[in-house]
Amino acid sequence: QTATMTSAWKEALRSRIYCAARDGLALTLYALLNNAPKADFPEYLNALVSDREQRCSPLLIAARNGHIKVVRMLLNLAEAPVQLEQEGTVQFDGYVIEGATPLWCAAGAGYLDIVQLLVLRGADVNHPTRTLSTPLRAACFDGRLDIVRFLVEHGADVHLSNKYNNTCLMIAAYKGHLDVVRFLVDCGADPNVQAHCGATALQFAAEHGHLGIVRELLAADARVLANGIGMTPLLAAAERTRADVVRFLVEQPWCGRQDKVDALELLGASYANDKDHYSLERAYHFLELAMIERSREPRLPKKPGPALAAYDSRIECTSLQDLRAIRDDAHALHMESLVIRERILGPHNPELPHPVVYRGAVFADSASFDRCLLLWLHALRLRAAARLPLRKDLLRFAQLFGQMLHVGVEVPPAAMAQTLSACLRELEAGPQEDQDANLLTCLYLLVELGRLPPAEDGHDLMRLVYRLVRLNRVTRDGSTLLHLCVSADTPVDDYHTKNVCRFPCASTARLLLRCGADPNAVDGRRNTPLHVIVAYMRPVSDFLTLHAIIVALLEAGAHPDATNGRGETAAQASPTGVAELVLRTQMGISLRCLAARAVACFGLPFRSGEIPQSLVPFVEMHGGRGRPQPRPGAL
Repeated sequence: QTATMTSAWKEALRSRIYCAARDGLALTLYALLNNAPKADFPEYLNALVSDREQRCSPLLIAARNGHIKVVRMLLNLAEAPVQLEQEGTVQFDGYVIEGATPLWCAAGAGYLDIVQLLVLRGADVNHPTRTLSTPLRAACFDGRLDIVRFLVEHGADVHLSNKYNNTCLMIAAYKGHLDVVRFLVDCGADPNVQAHCGATALQFAAEHGHLGIVRELLAADARVLANGIGMTPLLAAAERTRADVVRFLVEQPWCGRQDKVDALELLGASYANDKDHYSLERAYHFLELAMIERSREPRLPKKPGPALAAYDSRIECTSLQDLRAIRDDAHALHMESLVIRERILGPHNPELPHPVVYRGAVFADSASFDRCLLLWLHALRLRAAARLPLRKDLLRFAQLFGQMLHVGVEVPPAAMAQTLSACLRELEAGPQEDQDANLLTCLYLLVELGRLPPAEDGHDLMRLVYRLVRLNRVTRDGSTLLHLCVSADTPVDDYHTKNVCRFPCASTARLLLRCGADPNAVDGRRNTPLHVIVAYMRPVSDFLTLHAIIVALLEAGAHPDATNGRGETAAQASPTGVAELVLRTQMGISLRCLAARAVACFGLPFRSGEIPQSLVPFVEMHGGRGRPQPRPGAL
C-alpha cells in the first residue's frame, strides 16, 4: 500500500511539473523541483507526459510554447541534465508531429531566443522527426528567415529532405517566402531536386502563384521539369488560374508556341469552372488570346476530340469566328472549357474532375438534376480511372439522390446502378480507411433504392445488392450492413440524405434479407441484428418499424435464442418490454436450438469430436463459448 501511495504521489508530482513547464510558471516549477528529491529529477524531467494528442517532456513543451525562462531553468539544472534530443509528439496547425525535439518545436513555433539557447547548449541542428523533417524545414515552413539564417550558420544542412524527398527550398517556395528562398539558393540549395511526386520548387511556386519566387528560381538556373502526372510549372499555374505566372512564363525563350497556346487555353478554361476564381470574362479573354495565337502563321489547327454527352456533346471551337459566336453564351463557354481541360490534361489527370464536379453542383442547385447527373457520373469515371478515392463522390450521389427524392424527382435507375457499382468496386478493393464511410454511403443508397418505382432493369439493381451483401464487408466494430440498417445509432449525413434516410429502416432490412444478408451475423460484441433492433428506444411511437424488422429477421431464420458476448439472448438484452413481447409472440424454438442451449448450459464438451465440426459454430451461437448459460427453458 505504501508503494502504491508513493507511486501515485510521484505521478501527481510529475504531472504538476509538466503543467508548470507547459504554462510557463517558472516560479512554481522551481518550488516543485526544490521540494523533490534530487535523485528523482531524471524521472520527472525526462519522462514523456500525455497531454491530449501531445506527448512531451517538460523541456519539449516549454520550447513548443515559447517559455524561455522555463527552458533556461531546465537547462541550468546541474543535478540532472535534461535530454536535449528527447523526442516527443506535438501538434502544429492541426498536424500531429511525431519525433519532434525541443529544437524542432522552437524552430517551428518561431522562438528565435529558445533556438539560440538550445543550439548553443549543443542541440543537434539536423535532428529529424519521424517524417525526416529537420528544424530548418520547420523554420522554412513559417518563413522565419532569422531562425533559418541562425540554424544554417550553426551547421544546418540545406540539402536534407523529408520522407517525400521534399526539400527546405520546396516548402519555402510553396509557402511563398521569397526572402527564405533567396537565402537558401545563395547557400547552395539545388532548385532542380524533384520530390517523389516529381514536383520541383519551381512547380510549387508556380502553382501557388508566387511570381517573385518563380523569377528567383529561374534566375538560379531552375529547369522546367514535368511532375509525375505530366504537369509542367506552366500548366500547373494555368490549371490553378495563376494568370500573372502564366503571362510571365509564356514569354520565356524556352516556351514554344504550342506550349503557350495550351497554357492560355487551360488558363481560360479553368477560369470558367473554378469554384474560387470563377470569371467568364477572364475565361473568354484567355481563350481568345489562345485562338489568336493559333491563327498566326504558321497556323496551329486544333484537333477536337469526340463529343461527350456529359459536356452536352460540345465540339470545340476551331476558329476565332466560332469562339466569338459563343462569347455571350455562358453555358456554351462552360462546356467548351470542360472539353478543353480534358483534351489538354488528359482523362487520367487527377486535377481534371474537380471543375466537372463544381459545374454539376451548380446545375444541382438550380434543380437541373439530369445535367448534374451526367457531369457527376463522368467525374466518377474520371476519378476511378485515375485511381483516386471515391468516398466523397459516392456520398455526393447519395446526397443528390436524397435531394431529388425529397422534391419528388425520380432517380434514374441507370444512375443508381452506376453509383452502386462504383460503391461495390471501392469495397472490393479490400480493407481501407474509407471503408466505414463507404459502407454508410452504400446503406444510404439502398434506402433510396427502396424509394424507386419498379423498373424494367430492376433485376440488375437487385443483382448489385446481392453482390454487395455477398461481399460481406463490415465496419471497424464488426457491424454488417444489416446491423447498421436496424440500428437507431447509425449516423445519417446532414446534407439532403437525412430527408429520406432514417434508421432503423424496415424496408431496407427486408431488401438486404431478400438478397441473402445473414440474420445471425454477429458484430464485435457478438450482437446479432436481433440484439440490435430490440435495443430500439422508441418501441411505442415507432412500433410498426420495430415489429416489421423483428418479424422479417425471424422469418429469414434469425435465432432468437442466440447469445451475445455477455451471454444474453435478444429478449434478455431488450431494455423495454415491448420488444420482448414481440419476440415471445413471434418466435418458436426448435429442438435443435434447445439441444444446443442444453450443451451450453451444462458446459458439456463439444469441440473435440463429440459432435460434427459443422455444428460447433451453431452451439457457440447459443452460448457455448465457455460462459455459464441460463437453462434451456428460460428465454
